[in-house]
Amino acid sequence: MEDSNSQNPDWPAPRLSAPDPQTYTPRQREIHDSIASGPRGGVRGPLAIWLHRPELAARAQELGRYCRYDTSLDPRLSELAILTMARHWGAEYEWAAHKKEALKAGLSADVIEAIRTGTPPTYADTDEKIVHAVARSVLETRHVPDALYAQASRILGTERLVDLIGVLGYYTLISMTLNVFRIPPHNNEPAELS
Repeated sequence: MEDSNSQNPDWPAPRLSAPDPQTYTPRQREIHDSIASGPRGGVRGPLAIWLHRPELAARAQELGRYCRYDTSLDPRLSELAILTMARHWGAEYEWAAHKKEALKAGLSADVIEAIRTGTPPTYADTDEKIVHAVARSVLETRHVPDALYAQASRILGTERLVDLIGVLGYYTLISMTLNVFRIPPHNNEPAELS
């Protein structure tokens, strides 16, 4: 794997490493090169693991590209949703990767810290409050109550609400992959969620 952290004693050994690039099939090489040449700039974390099943990697990375870079959500809202998922799942890799992105996108450090510690965030913007409320409701109840749905529809609109649910679903897949295969954060980032 391009970002193996097996030397960090704070992390359990990964259960599965990425396929060895020296033994890639032509399809694995094609998908690897496609991902590496895109906006991600490399193949790490869950994408590297998915190369064991190149068709999963190809389809998941396309969905991921949309959910990460092309939705109707402002990057600040998208990163808020991603951090909420990472926190819920305890996905340290995802948290470490997206905390920096969230700060760059304009999410406040106080909101990020509140999500990390599980305290109710104080939002400056109503759209942030709605994104977090929808995400928490989905995670805690597997539903969104009618009143919250109506509020989210009014504030976010249909397109952004649909994209939000897509982002939540995709980052559930990411988080499960990271957790099941015990993928530690890139560059031995310290644990922040345990």
